[in-house]
Amino acid sequence: MEVLLVGTGAADGWPSPFCRCASCEAARARGVVRGQTSALVDDDVLIDCGPETPGAVVRHGRTLAGVTHLLITHAHFDHLGPQALLMRSWVDGMGVLEVVGPADALEVCRDWVGPGDPVRLKPVAAGDRVRVGRYDVRVLPARHRVFRDGDAVLYDITSPDGARLLWASDTGPWEPDWFDAVRGARFDAVFLEETLGHREEISDSHLGLARFGAMLDRLEEVGAVDEATEVVAVHLGHHNPAPDELDRCLAARGARAGDDGEVVTLRPRAPGPG
Repeated sequence: MEVLLVGTGAADGWPSPFCRCASCEAARARGVVRGQTSALVDDDVLIDCGPETPGAVVRHGRTLAGVTHLLITHAHFDHLGPQALLMRSWVDGMGVLEVVGPADALEVCRDWVGPGDPVRLKPVAAGDRVRVGRYDVRVLPARHRVFRDGDAVLYDITSPDGARLLWASDTGPWEPDWFDAVRGARFDAVFLEETLGHREEISDSHLGLARFGAMLDRLEEVGAVDEATEVVAVHLGHHNPAPDELDRCLAARGARAGDDGEVVTLRPRAPGPG
């Protein structure tokens, strides 16, 4: 499984275009620029599509022409720019696109789908298990909301060859019983949001460095993460420390920050005991 990180930043990116804080200035000086978080899996599954996503894909030398499935986590604007559906309709000969996500997010899409457009909307909720093209997808709960509780989800995705990833953005800390859904998963990669850095008091619907670490601890306890799991921080915002310091903080937890345009290749592991 190949995962292109189209963007790895929070809603306003990092550096924020309106900010001169020390974190943003350090990122500018280092040349680290992060756009809104999304990912392209094997060129045919797109995870989230904010308004920056289509242009970012092109700048990374890729195309969305082969995307057959769009997984939406929730309807916040940086994760869902439904205008892309209209843009797609301007190209002749496009095949069917299945848009999968919470029902409220799909309602945001409806006005951007013409009556003859080859677009199908498939609502899902936490606890569902669905087939998404070649992939087995489990829908997980997120501690996050747009309009109401339950209208934001995360995704556990397994490829045909058995490579498995956890896409966990956006979310605050999970409830203890939620971890049962990923017990023993032994993910090959975990893409975990880390929006708030040292400013976790701002919101309980996102992770900062302390909650990020606590989340990893619990994932390790239930066997979802082990020493072979690649842990990549995404949805990074300017409440984080400067990039060099952030790298040190994440490395201490066996994690690292993802980069826009980076390709992460996942290969399935041999089955564990039992």
